[in-house]
Amino acid sequence: MKFRNFKTVPKMIFGRGSFDQLDDVLADERQQPNDFVVFLVDQVHKNKPLAERIPAQSQDMVIWLDVTDEPKTTYVDALTLKVQRFASQNNEWKNPVSVVGLGGGSALDLGKAVALMLTNEGGSASYQGWDLIKNPAVHHVGIPTISGTGAEASRTTVLTGPDKKLGMNSDYTVYDQIIMDPDLLQGVPRDQWFYTGMDCYIHNIEALNGTYINEFARAFGEKSLDLCNQVFLRDHPDSDEKLMMASYMGGQSIAYSQVGACHALSYGLSYVMGYHHGIGNCIAFDVLDEFYPEGVKTFREMLKKHNITLPKGITKNLSEADMDKMIRTASGLAPLWENVYGANWKDKVTPELLRDLYSRM
Repeated sequence: MKFRNFKTVPKMIFGRGSFDQLDDVLADERQQPNDFVVFLVDQVHKNKPLAERIPAQSQDMVIWLDVTDEPKTTYVDALTLKVQRFASQNNEWKNPVSVVGLGGGSALDLGKAVALMLTNEGGSASYQGWDLIKNPAVHHVGIPTISGTGAEASRTTVLTGPDKKLGMNSDYTVYDQIIMDPDLLQGVPRDQWFYTGMDCYIHNIEALNGTYINEFARAFGEKSLDLCNQVFLRDHPDSDEKLMMASYMGGQSIAYSQVGACHALSYGLSYVMGYHHGIGNCIAFDVLDEFYPEGVKTFREMLKKHNITLPKGITKNLSEADMDKMIRTASGLAPLWENVYGANWKDKVTPELLRDLYSRM
């Protein structure tokens, strides 16, 4: 039996106020006077106090990201071209010494994707899949300002392409450095905080109940799940720190296991109906009693405790063409369904099953 040689984030800083060490981290990468850094920052932070703390130097590039929609391959390619043009004008086609992704899961995924595409030719859609990336990425740093997706820890950057929603899954995708500062989580809107946190909770439920589970993944997943319960059921006073660690450990858990039915269905919702990943997961998870009975029961307790009302009847007026597209998207995620059912998953994951699940949403 051959085991995967698992890549994890090699350097990380955790603690309140640790964002202020970003300048020191980048100083280690800057060797020449014209070395520059690209900061990809969620535009929600524009003209806010955090924007003034970004340690950009005169030769650096700050791009405010529009994450209204889930990250698209076309947006990744446009951002990459923008960086390359900046480099050609100011640095004779020299790549940045680091790319910093600052924000939520979408900003972190875009940071990883641009760092990859600066060193790999062609459009990003051609790398959607597993281990298709050929060359190491530019040095990249991830700094979450909302917790739950695990994007800071994972080996994927989830993108919506011309014919599918699928990540660029690669060891080269993993961040070289992350900075986890719980102070950056302050001020997140309540619904967004909940939906993003539930991404982490659902990661754990899917991994711990999957066929891929092993003691490595279980150790991270069980602790992450315990932290989620402390945050969303017991309102622990250190909830920001606990949720940040739950997100990281949840990302570690699925890196050596896999997500499952909820994420497969959520990808379809996102690709066809445009739902953001967190809320899409919640809508899908709420109909999966047969797959994860205890997890769904606790999830509904969390919904009630935090006064969250999920959209209902969202697929009622969906066209047949769009329903078929969602079914194709969900059924195309082989590793996720294998984690649910095992090697014979194709016998179980029929168009009828997926149509029934989507029709309940």
